[in-house]
Amino acid sequence: FDHGAGEGGTIIDLGIRLFRCTYHELIKKLTYGNSILNIPSDIPITKVESATVKLEVLSVVTLQDSSLTSYLEARAISTDLARKYCSEVDFRIDGKLYKSIGFLNKSGGYELRNRWFKGSSSPKDISLISFGTSSSKLSVFEGFIDFLSALTISNPKFIEATNDSGFLVLNSLAFVSREIPLLRSFPEINLFLDNDSAGRAAKERLQSQGVRFQDKSTWYAKHKDVNEYLQSCTLIKKQDPSHPKPRNRLRR
Repeated sequence: FDHGAGEGGTIIDLGIRLFRCTYHELIKKLTYGNSILNIPSDIPITKVESATVKLEVLSVVTLQDSSLTSYLEARAISTDLARKYCSEVDFRIDGKLYKSIGFLNKSGGYELRNRWFKGSSSPKDISLISFGTSSSKLSVFEGFIDFLSALTISNPKFIEATNDSGFLVLNSLAFVSREIPLLRSFPEINLFLDNDSAGRAAKERLQSQGVRFQDKSTWYAKHKDVNEYLQSCTLIKKQDPSHPKPRNRLRR
């Protein structure tokens, strides 16, 4: 699944996109022209499907597993901060059990992360945090790791931008267009998207729809995203013992 484009499919679909070819051309590439798949030439690609593997959430508890907390520490995010917004989720895929950090969306689904897995449970949706009618400022992030990173960074610019703000975590850039009415309702929007083609396309989409925002990605222009910037700042501080400790930014 491509979270930037909001599209997914089978490994065959991926091959067709990568090689820009038809289904039968891809089969020839994969088998060096000697296809062992005896498929009639008149079968369209839309009928070539794979079995759907269901992800089932089994339990949601307080975040405490050491492998998950060490993953957060590697991303320069404190466990105490993560516990305020995340949980520990046990889930099952194809009969196998796994643990991950879970970030709840507004429809009851979870964004799931650990060292080797990035996915989500159904239903997929956005997350709204500290959201109320009194808030006139909205901070927008692609994912919850960047959201937690912004609350960790002690740079005064980040503190001012996120102070007294509502938070929209998209969980997928595919939701940008759908949330334009919500974005238009805020007089002040701070956008913390990734410095990549998908992030730039999302900003262009918002501009074309007349959504006014402050592009904060310029603050971490040399980095892919907010978390990468946070990790670089953390590394610098570790290399300089005389550097003052970051202020406590823990929230509700």
